[in-house]
Amino acid sequence: MLILVPTPIGNLEDMTYRAVRVLSEVDGILAEDTRQTSKLLKHYEISKPVSAFHQHNEHKALQRMIERMQGGETLALVSDAGTPGISDPGFLLVRECIKNDIKIETLPGATAFVPALVNSGLPCDRFVFEGFLPHKKGRQTKLKLLAQEERTIVLYESPHRLVKTLGQLIEFFEEDRTVCVSRELTKVYEENRRGKCSEVLKHYEEHPPKGEIVLIIAGTS
Repeated sequence: MLILVPTPIGNLEDMTYRAVRVLSEVDGILAEDTRQTSKLLKHYEISKPVSAFHQHNEHKALQRMIERMQGGETLALVSDAGTPGISDPGFLLVRECIKNDIKIETLPGATAFVPALVNSGLPCDRFVFEGFLPHKKGRQTKLKLLAQEERTIVLYESPHRLVKTLGQLIEFFEEDRTVCVSRELTKVYEENRRGKCSEVLKHYEEHPPKGEIVLIIAGTS
């Protein structure tokens, strides 16, 4: 069987008892970054074989992993941080397991956009999750569509592109659209900056951001 195991997005205390137990019991662990996962396993004194499974090799490794599970192994899939499959590798393996009648379990756990959405102060009863915007092709088309979205919008963004993205929100949305930038969630320097898009843009132009970012945008009224 395949077990998808969420891992902490920053604070190691967010690892669940069940996740620790599962990683201790499986036959092998598939990791987006074996070095990052090895640090986590060392912290929890878990010793299991770790294999690389990331966006650059998942197509090649897919059949081999399916054959391992068909042979009786139970494998756990983890990403660098958060829940596998959410803007991380996982979808292809899950789909292939379903095709091959391999049992799948998904543990609940850390996902960056949920705390960011809830603490943004924006409506979270209805929202749309877009993950990362396209870097080039299709980016403007996507922004034009999202500008008409009435639900709260959730994006992931890198610190290097945040200022550019906020500028484009002013261009395609409007400068007084309310946003919340959640940065370094669960870590020592966690920050949640809320306000009009123009205000938040000005802040990050003056204070270049660091760390992983979740951008929450109010829907159009």
